[in-house]
Amino acid sequence: MKICLVGSSGGHLTHLYMLKPFWQKKERFWVTFDKEDARSLLKNEKIYPCYYPTNRNIKALIKNTKLAWKVLRKEKPDLIISSGAAVAVPFFYLGKLFGAKMIYIEVFDRIDKPTITGKIVYPVANKFIVQWEEQKKVYKKAINLGSIF
Repeated sequence: MKICLVGSSGGHLTHLYMLKPFWQKKERFWVTFDKEDARSLLKNEKIYPCYYPTNRNIKALIKNTKLAWKVLRKEKPDLIISSGAAVAVPFFYLGKLFGAKMIYIEVFDRIDKPTITGKIVYPVANKFIVQWEEQKKVYKKAINLGSIF
């Protein structure tokens, strides 16, 4: 199984990194911002830098959609995992076209309202994970696995 882990640097990347017991023995690659925290945390990992700022930025969305097309065609992941933010959107929608399964993990600090990215990827996610029972009121098909922390 080949895994694509896609997310913004900072807290989103930390969420994905905390899944290390799951991904550490699998073939994988990362898509994240080319920032110091990402370079430091993922220093021995295969990384594709994506464009930012992503939130509400059409130019970055277009660039990241082109990047997603190129990376997904080359890597052909079986599974795409993300905890946001907006960089996940093109990878999830194009990933669906390429036959990948998608798992989205809604962020820990949103309890009773959806994130913009969560709302957008919810329709195409194969599994939508939340970390609070209250989030299941917002995302009806979500699975509550509790806190990643």
